[in-house]
Amino acid sequence: MERSSVRAGELDVTYLTCGSGPLALCMHGFPDSPFTWRHLMPVLAEHGYRAVAPFQRGYAPTTVAPSGVYQTAALARDANALHEALGGDEHAIIIGHDWGAPTVCGAALDEPQRWSKVVSMSVPPGPALGVSFLGNLAQIQRSWYMFFFQHALSNHVVAANDLAFIDMLWSQWSPGYDASEDLPHVKDALRNPEHLQAALGYYRATLGDGKRDPELSALQQRIGSEFPSQPMLYLHGENCGCIGIEVAQAAQATAPSHVRFEYVADAGHFVQVEQPARVNQLILDFLAS
Repeated sequence: MERSSVRAGELDVTYLTCGSGPLALCMHGFPDSPFTWRHLMPVLAEHGYRAVAPFQRGYAPTTVAPSGVYQTAALARDANALHEALGGDEHAIIIGHDWGAPTVCGAALDEPQRWSKVVSMSVPPGPALGVSFLGNLAQIQRSWYMFFFQHALSNHVVAANDLAFIDMLWSQWSPGYDASEDLPHVKDALRNPEHLQAALGYYRATLGDGKRDPELSALQQRIGSEFPSQPMLYLHGENCGCIGIEVAQAAQATAPSHVRFEYVADAGHFVQVEQPARVNQLILDFLAS
């Protein structure tokens, strides 16, 4: 894979890329980096796509946002700006994991003509996750870190001991997975304090007093309530320690027929690195359908 950069919207975006053909944009989440797409990108390239995995807004070496805005709708607009900057066409596909999941849904909702198919993982589309915060105590317990991030103390705790907090989250969310190949890349993207603050800013813009752009409010509301109109595949690890499988099943119960759900056995939250062969095949079958 090659590394390159491009101006997209208000950001200078660094990205990994391989292959040629229609754009396949792969968006990562927290605490993560584009390197967790290392199994999928070459396979997409082999099947005729130009796979691109950017460092998301605020993750080094992509620049922090001059606007200070880190809400999901801004991430969605970033994805569409990348489609434009990279010369994508109507055959482009978009794939996202964790924060990348609502990002790709938002991009597909906002400018549907840019994306032919949508794949998301580990954060269910539609309103199911938001609804779970109103009565699913098990999910509220799993999501404790989101509430902790609203407090200034988290700035110091997450950064301490070479970002050991991130090691803890990976071990809780993907039990039994050896993340030694992934964590150095994640920490490189977040070790600088201003980049770590940007990543925590995603949560503060969602649940706290983080800066929001009023012009994005309509799209923000759609991301939390609607499903994209394009054919869509959603993947969820059966052992996910971040978002319970029951939340994904609740999303499936309300999803329209063009949204396909698949549950990946022997996988937690980071399905694309825990079960790469299975995930890659599910995505290839979906793209070929």
